[in-house]
Amino acid sequence: MTRERTKNRMSPKRGDGTVYSSQHGRMCPHCGLPEKRCQCRANPRGAGRDAPAGDGIARVRREKKGRGGKTVTTVTGIDLPPDALRDLAKDLRRHCGTGGTLKDGIIEIQGDHADKVAEALAERGLQVKRAGG
Repeated sequence: MTRERTKNRMSPKRGDGTVYSSQHGRMCPHCGLPEKRCQCRANPRGAGRDAPAGDGIARVRREKKGRGGKTVTTVTGIDLPPDALRDLAKDLRRHCGTGGTLKDGIIEIQGDHADKVAEALAERGLQVKRAGG
């Protein structure tokens, strides 16, 4: 190997730079292990594990910070299994007529739909609180 090639390689401690493996799924960029087995300090909970348990109160808030000025409605604190949470996110997106996602147990709906989301969650029998301003 030439000196230039070894200089640009990542250290063995940080893995080989693989971010996804078809055999193991998503890889931790810090330790190089699959995220389900990741135990490094940069990822204390392990991203592949189940979402953090909520307190049963759905907190609906409108956020713009860190999103390039785009408004996003977020829902946190719902204590549901991952499959049910994914289905709830899908129903909320459909109810609002917009896109969104589920990240680390937080439902994100594109746009300012806090009132619609809070109403839809209350219809499902969940306790809802408006958080933030």
